[in-house]
Formats: sequence, C-alpha cells, structure tokens
Amino acid sequence: MTKENLILLADAYKYSHHKLYIPGTQLIYSYLESRGGKFNETVFYGLQYFIKEYLEGVVITKEKLDEAETTLLEVFGRNDVFDRSRFEYIINKYGGKLPIRIKAVAEGTVVPVRNVLMTIENTDPECFWLTNFLETLLMQVWYPCTVASVSREIKKVVKQYYDETASEAAFAGIDFVLNDFGFRGASSVESAGIGGSAHLISFAGSDTIPGSVFAKRYYQAATAPGLSIPATEHSICTLLGEEGELDIFRHVLNTFPTGTIACVSDSYNIFRACKEYWGDALKEQILSRNGTLVIRPDSGDPVQTLLAIFNILMETFGYTVNEKGYKVLPPQVRVIQGDGISYSSIPPIFAALKEAGISAENLVLGMGGALLQRVNRDTQEFALKCSYAEVNGQGINVQKMPVEMDKNGELRTSFKKSKAGKLKLVKENGEFKTLAVNDAPELPDLLTTVFENGIVTQSHTFEEVRKTVAI
Repeated sequence: MTKENLILLADAYKYSHHKLYIPGTQLIYSYLESRGGKFNETVFYGLQYFIKEYLEGVVITKEKLDEAETTLLEVFGRNDVFDRSRFEYIINKYGGKLPIRIKAVAEGTVVPVRNVLMTIENTDPECFWLTNFLETLLMQVWYPCTVASVSREIKKVVKQYYDETASEAAFAGIDFVLNDFGFRGASSVESAGIGGSAHLISFAGSDTIPGSVFAKRYYQAATAPGLSIPATEHSICTLLGEEGELDIFRHVLNTFPTGTIACVSDSYNIFRACKEYWGDALKEQILSRNGTLVIRPDSGDPVQTLLAIFNILMETFGYTVNEKGYKVLPPQVRVIQGDGISYSSIPPIFAALKEAGISAENLVLGMGGALLQRVNRDTQEFALKCSYAEVNGQGINVQKMPVEMDKNGELRTSFKKSKAGKLKLVKENGEFKTLAVNDAPELPDLLTTVFENGIVTQSHTFEEVRKTVAI
C-alpha cells in the first residue's frame, strides 16, 4: 500500500510555525483529551492504526519532499513559509524517521472525560515544530474513539434490558444485537475501516467488511472479527412484484434451508407478510428449519411497528415465557430493526418491548449512518493542546484559560481551559485521575510509550483490545 505524503498531512497554517515559535524553543509537549461531550467516558481506540499507517518507519524522503515543496509553494504563493531544510534535517540525521515520542493509554481503555489519553513530544530540540505539526493527523483519532464509545454505550443499554428481560441462555448472543450497517453511509472506505473496526471491539455483528480488514491488518486479529449472515434487500424481494412476494420468500427459505438468514419484509405490507406469508403459508417450513429466520421491517415508526409485528408473530408462531416472565418467540424466528436506529432511539424501543412483556432477546438491531457517520470531533469534545515546553533550556508549564461570556453577559472560564505541565494518567482507589508527571510517584503512569523515533514500541492485538473494553 502506498502511504500518503506525511509532509502534506497538516493544516496549511502549521507550515509557518517553525518561524512563529519564540526563538530558543527546544521542546513542545502536547496532550490529547476528551473534554466532555455526549458521554461521560470515552473509549480510547484507533491510535495504533494512525501510527502504523502514517508514522512508522521511513516517512520523509527526498521524493516526498520534492512533491510537497511544489504543492506548498503553490498553496502559499511565496517562498518564505515552507522550509525544506527542516525536513532535510530529519532525512539526514534520522534517515527519514520521525524524532517523536508518543505515550498513550492502552487501547480499549474506558476513561472518564477530562483526562489525558495521549501525549506527544519531540525527541530532538531541532524538531520542536514537529510535535504540533502532527496534530492535524493524530487528532483524527477522535473518530474511532467516538464510534467505539457510541457502540459501547449502546451495549450498556442492551445489557440493561437483557439483565431485566432476557433468559440466561440468550446472553451468549448479546454480541450480535447491534450490527454495523454503516458502510454505504460512511464518508470513505478508510472511515468505514476505522469506524467499522471500532464498533467491533464491543460487538461482533457487521456488514462492514473493511472493519474486519483493518482489525486484521493493524491489530493482528486472528480471524475476521465482524460476522454476518445471508440477507435479502428490496431488489430481491420486489423482483416479481407484489403478487410474487410470497414466492420470493419461499425461494429464500429454499436457498438457505439451514442457518440464520434475514429477509426484508416491508416491500409492500409488513403486517400481511408476517401474518399471512411467514406466519401461515411458510410457517411449517420455518419451524422445521435448523436455523433462524430474521424478519426485517424497514419503514414506519420503530416502536409501533415492532409492537405490532411481535403481536402478530407471537399469535401465529406462539411463544414461551422465560424465567424472568417475558415472552420469547420460537428460536426459528427473530426480528431485526435496521431503520431509524441510533443511540437515542434504542432505549425507547427496548422499553416498549419490556412494557409489553416481550423479551429483548427477540430483537436485534442494525445501525448505519448514526454509528459511523453521525458523529464529529465535538461529540466527545476532543482537543490536543500544548501543556509543556522548553525554551533556552528552561521548562515552562503551558496553559490556555479562555474567558468567555455566557448568554446573560456574565464572564466565566471556558470549558476549553487546558491542562498545564507534563502529565500522567493514574488509577487511585479505582478511579482514573490526571496528575502532574512527578505527583504521587507511588502510582504508576498508565500512559506507556507506543512510538519513538519511527519505531512502534508497543502494540495491542484486537483480542486484547476487546478484553480491555469489555463491560
């Protein structure tokens, strides 16, 4: 795979910073944190991908420098901004490897917001400008962290309703309750790979194959962690028109006589499909299968549609009552809701099922755009800020502390206030805390060096990440 030209992977204004830092600057030390946002804790995941894909090994070459110089002269229209000699120094002294040290918490760790997650600093005083030059690229770790956080928060909701309504035997399938349907709605193949793999650290169901590819390529997953099943789409179920829908359904069952298969059933009338086709004409074939038919509605209000569908299916197929007192369809029949699924819509769905006496184990979910695309850097308020510097041999604690005006015209300190000094992440009495690096020496720093001078010094397997993030 041809790597991107790292010299061109920064915001344009950063190419002037080698001149704008005060003369005598030798060290810039910056840290990453989630300053707040939608959830009160954040899953740290994805840095290993960015390091292996963009930073590891020889990344600065004469050929890339030539390309970058041409582009940057065009961008700025002047020759006193981009300084080629800064990158030539890295080529001549380090063979094109980056004199940078990155420390980070173990991937998969769930950390309360407003704590340090990662630090970055230059290891050569001549390359003080390089630390925050890399901010543009490394800040993009917000994306896999946020997708991983959304996915895990949904798993907490699922687990809550399983604890309340599902049979103990059903817990074996909890990793397949939320399925990633987001590939087509992702902004790029790379996004689908990064975000898709982030989902897979908490769940195992996915139609986004790049997620599995990334997990294997960058996290040494032994096998594809994202699993799927045969399933129809509307182009299949509408091919013979409304009058031929039953024949299509029968063909689906005949094609896969065993195992789990999903069939979209709302092409015309989902309620007729459940009552007359699945629940009558094909009922005996379904109940005699060694496998499960997953019926998929794809339109309408999710709560009302699901309640109506479950009433029909339980009337036609029957049900048992589990040890917690909730109704369960025969194992040959389940339902998947893939339309309108988001973090906010899932709790009302499960709550409505519980209120109706229906176990959560009857339903699985598919989530598309809301999983991989309806997030941004502000979902968890990610920021990377300088907190320490050395100028002419003197250490300086660096901090921003903006004053802002609220809607009443009163002044207050902004939530964007940053941390000062060199930092460490510790656990004290079971709680994460960010401290100055020299404070509480008896508490070990949970930030470990993962990259130094072009070399990956520590990496995590996908299985290790899954164990770390587990609820």
